[in-house]
Amino acid sequence: MSGGDSPIYLEQNKKKKTSLLDCCGGLNNLDYNKIDMSVMAEVLHYVDVTDAQFSVAVLAIIFNPFFWNVVARWEHRTKGLTRVFGCPYAACYCLALLIILLNVYRSHSFTMAMNSQPKAELMERSEMFYAGAILVFIGSVFVLSSFYALGFTGTFLGDYFGILQEEKVNGFPFNVMENPMYWGSTAIYLGLALMNASPAGVVLTSVVAAAYKIAIMFEGPFTEEIYRQRISSEKNK
Repeated sequence: MSGGDSPIYLEQNKKKKTSLLDCCGGLNNLDYNKIDMSVMAEVLHYVDVTDAQFSVAVLAIIFNPFFWNVVARWEHRTKGLTRVFGCPYAACYCLALLIILLNVYRSHSFTMAMNSQPKAELMERSEMFYAGAILVFIGSVFVLSSFYALGFTGTFLGDYFGILQEEKVNGFPFNVMENPMYWGSTAIYLGLALMNASPAGVVLTSVVAAAYKIAIMFEGPFTEEIYRQRISSEKNK
């Protein structure tokens, strides 16, 4: 879920992928002492991490996946929302609406943080702008196509409410990458940062990526277990 990026079983692809760095012996063979940090230093020169708007954006970015994971796990364990709303679909729709509103606020905070901090002259080039526009387009394709493939409940944690998918979706964009909705959302944020020549936006995008990466580490095994339990239950019938 990004804007509604949701952790779901369909995002889990257990096939091992060959590392792009295998030909070089892996990351351990890189000499980090030779990495040019001047670009990063230039970027951080424009970022005030003590700025209130920046702090709010960071909190919003971290809070969103934490919130929907905690609530979804609580629902799966207690069926609390289902009891309140009378059926799992109504409960799922309610949580989805709340997630959408939180993500709208996150995007607003992201924009406010970018606007509150200076632009970098190094990034104010047409190449950067068009690269950002391409990232926004590609990210939007991944997010929208993921939503179309998964459906509303599939996108917004329906499996935690007992609304399970009948079969795994293997078509686009899930045949291109794992968790395309998360990484599509990350690409959109990075694209916006480049289009606005905002170092603060780039740093916040790294926070988005880290938050999603951590969320995937928790969501993947838990969601997989939900479907494993269903398979076990069907076999015992």
